Amino acid sequence: MASEQTLDPVTFEVLKNSFITSVDQMGEQVLRTCYSFVIYNHDFSSALHDADGECAAQGNQDIAVHVGTLHFTCKDVMRAFEGDMHDGDVFAINDPYAGGTHFSDVRLIRPIFSGGEIIAYAQSNGHWSDMGGSVPGSFDVTARDMFREGLRITPVRLYDKGVFRRDVANMIASNTRDPASIIGDIQAQAQGTAVCAREILRLVEKYGRETVKTGLAEVQDYVERAVRQRIAALPDGTWETVDYIDRDPAGGEGMIPIRIKMTIRGDKAYYDFSGSHPTIASIYNSAFGATFSAVAAGMKTFFPDLPLNSGFYRAFELTVPEGSIVDAKWPVAVTGFLMPFEKIMNSIYEMWSELMPERALACTFNLEYLLTGGRDARSPDKPIFMFYDWLPGGWGGRNGKDGANVTTSCFGTGMMAQPIEGQERTTPILMTECQIQTDSAGPGEWRGGVGVLKGSKMLQSEDTVISYICDRERAIVWGIEGGLPSIPHGLTLKRVGTDETVRLGTIFSDVSLKEGDHFWRPTGGGGGFGDPLKRDPAHVLEDVVDDYVSVERAAKDYGVVIRTIDAELCEYEIDEAGTQALRAEIAKSRVEWAREDPEAVAGRFQAGEIDMMDVIRRHAVILHWGTGELLPESTRQFRESFERRSVAKWAAA
Repeated sequence: MASEQTLDPVTFEVLKNSFITSVDQMGEQVLRTCYSFVIYNHDFSSALHDADGECAAQGNQDIAVHVGTLHFTCKDVMRAFEGDMHDGDVFAINDPYAGGTHFSDVRLIRPIFSGGEIIAYAQSNGHWSDMGGSVPGSFDVTARDMFREGLRITPVRLYDKGVFRRDVANMIASNTRDPASIIGDIQAQAQGTAVCAREILRLVEKYGRETVKTGLAEVQDYVERAVRQRIAALPDGTWETVDYIDRDPAGGEGMIPIRIKMTIRGDKAYYDFSGSHPTIASIYNSAFGATFSAVAAGMKTFFPDLPLNSGFYRAFELTVPEGSIVDAKWPVAVTGFLMPFEKIMNSIYEMWSELMPERALACTFNLEYLLTGGRDARSPDKPIFMFYDWLPGGWGGRNGKDGANVTTSCFGTGMMAQPIEGQERTTPILMTECQIQTDSAGPGEWRGGVGVLKGSKMLQSEDTVISYICDRERAIVWGIEGGLPSIPHGLTLKRVGTDETVRLGTIFSDVSLKEGDHFWRPTGGGGGFGDPLKRDPAHVLEDVVDDYVSVERAAKDYGVVIRTIDAELCEYEIDEAGTQALRAEIAKSRVEWAREDPEAVAGRFQAGEIDMMDVIRRHAVILHWGTGELLPESTRQFRESFERRSVAKWAAA
């Protein structure tokens, strides 16, 4: 239990905010000096730890996926070098089995000395664009163990009393496809930790060492007290939900469940993952650290005004079945941990939405990573290039507000959408389109945010391959309180010289590309909140004008009949009588639609009588979107979710 505050309020507030600022300054140093385009677009985080390795401060732009893991890796370095740390030392680690995320997230940790003792640690974590392994970008979805994922760095000393150990750094960098950038990022992150150390020592000089040490402890106690007080004000009880990974590549057809039971008891929250699926034959597994971080990030969304540190972590507890998809052990592959990570976050959103309906939030779109690498033939030297791309999408509808449009994912809201001009300059890839994806938002009384569609075309390159990690092609972004789902993710490829397109979907690696090949993929919107038949027709009309919703889907999803006067001038009008009649017809028929025989639905889709969105939003059926084949087990699971989150809410209304 947190102790009472001993610092006077003014000193406490100054130190609390100064600690956060020191972390922000560390991040700014990394941002301004990094070599990697990935890190430059904010795929990095920083932290300040106390002498015990507990997190005392995060920055304002640190991304959700990292924040709950940094104290684990700090403590692992402390254990490895206990009694053998010196002023000027910097250590590296990327070990997901020691509480990290995946090999690409490499952490540099600097002990901060004052008066001959360690009073704190500064940690900089950056996502390196390549860590070796079997494919460029180190995301091989077919990997079943870590040996195809890249280089595992257990705690190692990179700076020895201030001296850069170039031999160790070169060994690490030489196991990647972009060693020059790796060396640059090491130095940028190391200097970032030096900036943080400088700021902490400045505070020591001003306030004294003991006062700063007390402040590092009391900022954690403050957060713990605040969170526990708020939880204690909530009703005790238990809430349960389940979300899914699309599939196990080595298993049969059917989605992979992640089950969570949350119990509020007194002033603490307990999360039990019993019943979650064992690890699967892919990189879509999560080690404990990442699972812990997903719970922390999801729960923190409902306490936005509080700073984040280890005091927050004391207010909840996890139970995870060993060897499950949420507690993978060495050497199980975990590079794609972000797929279970976002399922956990959205499950936390759903359960806390029942506790705090004023902050309710439907499911957000799923982060996706596109990795293309090869030789850049635009240059005579033909250097290796890495196109490492991610897209924004839609967040879930909220209680009283539409979801955020074209926003980075819940996985890391501090991340930026990468500038196309920078991508085209650094890689032999032309972006052919990047635009809002009409009808991608999940319909609801408050619709989800919209996603985007991005197309890319290969230019002069050699030995190029593409890999893609994503999800929610089958476990499609869902709505709550009667809201409807979004659209499936998935990449489509058109080979140069052909008119045929091939849907590669969301999980493939090491597919060869040639100059002129064209590929594109959408991101889903957020799930809808509330019954779409209750949405104000004027809001639907505005969505049509903005090209967020088509005239056709306005009728099918919202029951709003809109007449087109002049599409070029965005002139439309609502057919009031037609809307009233159509809404009555949909209300009478939609439960029956949602329970129609899946085989019949698949047949109608294959015959062209209904489209993909009809299949998903009206009939709650999951098909192989490339062939139209019915996926019966995935449909059963999806329908259970649809019945609970949507159909049951219509009946209650």
